[in-house]
Amino acid sequence: MAVEPVVVHDFTRQPGQTVQLDRYKFWGTPGTKDSRERIADQTIGTANSRNITKEKVLVVLKEYTGPADPGDPTQPSTFKIARETLITAQRLLLDSGNLNMFHQSIGSLTLLDDYRRWRDRVFIDELAKAEANGAASTTQGGYYFPGGKTKDSPGRIGYTATEYGNDLQQFQVRTDLLTVVKDLRKRNTPTFADGLYRCICDPTFMMHLRRDPDFREIARYAGNPGQGMYMGNPMMPNNASFYMGPQAGQGYFLAGEPVMPTGVQFEGVKFYESTNFPIKNVTAAFDAGTGNNYTSKEVAQGFFFGPQSVGVGIGGPNAQVLINNNDDFSRFIILIWQLYAGFEILNKDFVTTAYSFVQDDGTI
Repeated sequence: MAVEPVVVHDFTRQPGQTVQLDRYKFWGTPGTKDSRERIADQTIGTANSRNITKEKVLVVLKEYTGPADPGDPTQPSTFKIARETLITAQRLLLDSGNLNMFHQSIGSLTLLDDYRRWRDRVFIDELAKAEANGAASTTQGGYYFPGGKTKDSPGRIGYTATEYGNDLQQFQVRTDLLTVVKDLRKRNTPTFADGLYRCICDPTFMMHLRRDPDFREIARYAGNPGQGMYMGNPMMPNNASFYMGPQAGQGYFLAGEPVMPTGVQFEGVKFYESTNFPIKNVTAAFDAGTGNNYTSKEVAQGFFFGPQSVGVGIGGPNAQVLINNNDDFSRFIILIWQLYAGFEILNKDFVTTAYSFVQDDGTI
C-alpha cells in the first residue's frame, strides 16, 4: 500500500508468459530561453519530432502460493482447520458481532497476514535492487550510508574512531535525511499525490531517526490544530500526533480489513515501519585509518522512493484462495492462497536505499 506499484493485469496470461510494463522518463535538458526562441521564417515542422520516452519492461509470470512449510520455507504447505471448529465456537463469535475475533479464530486473518507479509517482503526486495546502481547522487539512485560514505573497491565502509564516537555511522536528520531528499529532488523524482516521498524502514532505522534532536524538536510544541496530516480533525494537534496512535506502525486490521497507517510525515517524507526487512550485514570498520578492523556489521534499512518505482504484472484472476477437495470426508477445510504474478523494479533512479549501522558506543 505504501509503494503503490504500477500494476498491469492481463486475465489471459498464465505462468511462464510475460506481461509488458512501461518505464516512463522525462526528456530533461530544457535548454535556455534563447535556445527556444523562434524567428518568423524558421520552419518548425521538422523530421526530428519527439515521442513519449518509455522503455518496455517484460516480467515473466510465476505461480506463488502460501503458506510455506514451517520446516522449510522454500517448500509449499496448506492451511488446515477442522470443520467442527467452524461449526461450534466460531458460530458463537459470529453471533456476538465480533467480526475481528471471528476472522482471527477461523484463521482467515492468519492466511491473509501470510499473503500480506510475503508481498511486503517482495516489494522490499525489489526496492533493494537499486543498490546495484552504486552510490546515490544527484544524477542516479542507489545506496546511501550515513555521512555520505561510499564503498571502497572490496565493498567496505569505513568510519574513523572520532566519527564513530560522534555516532556518524547512524542515520541522522541534518547530515543524511536532508541529503537523501535533496538528491531525490535533484533527480526529478516525482512525489506521490500528497506531494511527499515515502520511506519504508526497519524499526531500528526509525529509532535512530526519532531520537535525533532535530526530529524530536517537532514534538516539543503542540502545534496548531487542524494542520498537517490530521487536517480533517481539528481536535488532533499536528505535532503531538507524532508520538500517538498507529500512524508509524504496520498496517493493521479493522473488522477483518487491512488499514494503512497514515505514516509519520517529516522533511518531505512519509515514514512507514516494516518488520519484514531481511537481516543485512555490511563489512565495515569503526577505526578506519588506525586499526582498520573490518568486520561484518548489521545495518538497519530505510528505502526512500517516489511513485512508479516498482511494477507488477498479474495474470489470471489475481490473488485468490483455493480449497483442497481432499478434505478427509469433509472433516477438514484445507486452503491455500495463490497468485500468478511478476515483480520488477522499474526506476532505480527513483529509489535510495539508505542504511544505518545498529552498533554504537553506548553513550547515546
